[in-house]
Parts: sequence; C-alpha cells; structure tokens
Amino acid sequence: MSQKTCIVTGIGPGLGSAYARRFTAGGYRVALLGRTRATLDRYAAELPGSLPVVCDVGDAASVETAFAQVRAELGDASVVIQNAGSGVFKGFLDTTAEELQTTIDVNIGGLFHVAKQALPSMVAGGGGSLIVTGATAAWRGSPKTAAFAAGKGGQRWLAQALAKEFAPQGVHVSYIIVDGLVDMPRTRGWMPNRTDAEFVAPDAVADMAWFLAHQSPGSWTFELDARPAPERW
Repeated sequence: MSQKTCIVTGIGPGLGSAYARRFTAGGYRVALLGRTRATLDRYAAELPGSLPVVCDVGDAASVETAFAQVRAELGDASVVIQNAGSGVFKGFLDTTAEELQTTIDVNIGGLFHVAKQALPSMVAGGGGSLIVTGATAAWRGSPKTAAFAAGKGGQRWLAQALAKEFAPQGVHVSYIIVDGLVDMPRTRGWMPNRTDAEFVAPDAVADMAWFLAHQSPGSWTFELDARPAPERW
C-alpha cells in the first residue's frame, strides 16, 4: 500500500514542525508548506520523505500551484492541516486598515484557499481530514486583539460551516483552539520567567491533530481546546 499524504501549512519552529514530525512518525509523507525556502529546506532535511513547497496561503494562485506540486509528487492528501496564521497585537487606534486586511487574508482567506484545493479530492476519494489551528481570539475579543479576533473568529465560523457541509460527504473538518503561548524560542524570549508548564507544548497539540485525523466517523469532534494547566480561562 502506498503511503498516505499529509499537507501542513505554516511550517516553523512551533506547531507547524510538530505536526509534520507527528505525521511523519505515523507513516505519512508530509508536504511542508511555508513562505521561506530556507526554513522549509531545514525541516525537510530532518523529515524523511517530506516535500518542501513554497506557498503563501493568502494568495489563491500560490495555494493552487503548491497543491498541484504536491499532487504530482506525493498524490492527493488525505490530511491537510491549515496552520498558517497572522496576528496583530496592538491597540485598536494604532491598528491600520492594511494590518486588518492582512489578518483577514491569511486567517480567513488562507483557510478558504486551502479548503478549495483540499476538499474536492477528499470528497471524490470518500473521506479525509481538514484540521485548522485556531486561537482563543476565535472565541472572544479582548484589548489589543481587534484585528486578530476578527480574523480568527471568521476563520472559526468558516471552519464550522465547512464541517457541517462536508461531513455527510465523509470529510472531517475540525478546529483546535490554542489557548496560551506556544513553546518555542521566540515566546520563551518574550516570557523568560515562565516555567515549562506555562507554555503550550507543540508535540502535545500535534498528538491532538493526529487524534482528530483518525477519529471514527461515528464520533467526530469539531473543536478541541489546548491550554497549559496553569492557564487562566
């Protein structure tokens, strides 16, 4: 039997690479999508059988080209993880219209473009899983998250609409709410006094994605939330 294919967008030092490692370990060939060639090549060197593909999820043509390359080299993907995102964290009066548009283009537009490419082959093949990385801002707005909350909130509603439309066709669409700072060098630098337990563990979130991708159709989950134990919520 040929290996299954998984596509992960937003490859980087946090969740993106963790998702890729988990599905590689589980026997998938993984397509690594991101905007920076050097970053993709670095992770591809660590993951046997992976395929690095430059892609900007906010650009429909870029997503179409990337998926075409994956199909040609690895085949249709049975699991797609839309992890790429964009955020602006500043006061509303300091947030520009351009920053709002970028947040919408990447978070909502990114899911829209990726789903347009991922879902047809899943429907034709009788099943598949589209998993989206969300955030606390998808649930509620708070100070300095006006643009981010608009983008992630819209993304969550889009994911839910897709889940309801495509479940009868055998496609499982799900959403992971990440409630807390993901453990990676950049966030460690922001919060040097935090303990290990106060960060979201990328490998643990990747295990959640694996669980979602392999659930029985008799008990599908739309949304899971991931937070470190000390996080106030």
